[in-house]
Amino acid sequence: MTSSDAGAKGAYVWIWLADQSEPVVCGRLAYRDGRLVFNYGRSYLARKDAVSLYEPELPLRPGRIDLLPRMDMPSCIRDGSPDAWGRRVIINQITAKKSDDIDLAELDELACLLLSGSNRIGNLDFQESATVYRPRNQSAASLEDLQKASELVDSGQPLPEELDQALVHGSSIGGARPKATIRSDERHYIAKFSSSTDTYSVVKAEYIAMKLAEKVGIDAAPVELTEAHGKDVLLIERFDRHRNQTGAWCRKAMVSGLTIFGIPEQEARYASYEELAEQIRQRFTEPRDTLHELYRRMVFNILVGNTDDHARNHAAFWDGKQLTLTPAYDICPQGRTGQEASQAMSIHGANRLSQLGNCLAARAAFQLSESDALDIMRGQAKGITEHYPAVCWEAGLSEVDQRFFWRRQFLNPYGFYDLPDSVVTDLSSDLQGMVISL
Repeated sequence: MTSSDAGAKGAYVWIWLADQSEPVVCGRLAYRDGRLVFNYGRSYLARKDAVSLYEPELPLRPGRIDLLPRMDMPSCIRDGSPDAWGRRVIINQITAKKSDDIDLAELDELACLLLSGSNRIGNLDFQESATVYRPRNQSAASLEDLQKASELVDSGQPLPEELDQALVHGSSIGGARPKATIRSDERHYIAKFSSSTDTYSVVKAEYIAMKLAEKVGIDAAPVELTEAHGKDVLLIERFDRHRNQTGAWCRKAMVSGLTIFGIPEQEARYASYEELAEQIRQRFTEPRDTLHELYRRMVFNILVGNTDDHARNHAAFWDGKQLTLTPAYDICPQGRTGQEASQAMSIHGANRLSQLGNCLAARAAFQLSESDALDIMRGQAKGITEHYPAVCWEAGLSEVDQRFFWRRQFLNPYGFYDLPDSVVTDLSSDLQGMVISL
């Protein structure tokens, strides 16, 4: 198969504990009846600083831990596994080697965990050894090499030897678009690259949305826009990495919204903002402020046309006892030809239509009055209107793309159709008065 037959059908899970720069082994992941199950190691359980990987799913206790209903592996571990792009990178590398001992049919979750890069999201990694930690591909790679390698993978071409290891930097990150992890002396980033299939400037659109999110008061991950190999590259500063008091880099534990919901991947369509709000009330730090922050993000996603707000695009830090909402990320306006659109997560009941009236109906779940909810909508719509030209200029967005995005992705009229007439009237003067200055 691959990677020593996927660690003889098992892998040791290594964890970075709070403010520690080196990982320790915490347990083993192995197949049982066709599903991946986890148990903590005795040495880890004996540690005074041991914390659970995620208490509702993997409580800190000895013995094999049964999976939650309908799960085929622990979701908090699946959060660290590669998604569509990472698997494309792994498959590209395997097929390029043309080795007789590699069977792509056996490229299962365990193999992907052991073959993907070690600089994954969160504070876990996976190894064949329980005693020696060997990170995979810690060598530096330039943005130019990463962009070039991503273009080859994106077009289905095998990577040449000199680029073979470059994209391992992004093989463990979720999502479908080309990306990689990079670092400078002072920052860790996720780099998102342009794709050959882009019909508009997707990278710049995400940059603009993320900057506008910050402008309207959302706690969003810092972003930068640069170029490599003649293509746009978005750099998102990682919030799951930080320095401890000695200056050493450490990793922070994170779980996705899907893990918080406790549902398997195939049931992600049932995730809802109201249910996430309920989880926040029960298990998050600063629940009231967090509810208001999530509401702002829900409204903003509609206003900028980000319909890819699925459960894995929401996350929380885990400290062993409570959850804390991470900064917002992956706010990317999606391609849109008409007006009607739906969010990936339902907003009020089963209704997921991308309309602010839907958000207004859900306000009670977020502990907001009608006037407070409307103030958020007014403030965001006016803030987007005010800052859009300057942020587009900052991004170097062409006049054609500025006009293409405006009232299509950004502030599409469909989002306002079901609001009270008084609110629409209040907003319409601001929106109609918008003039793009170049």
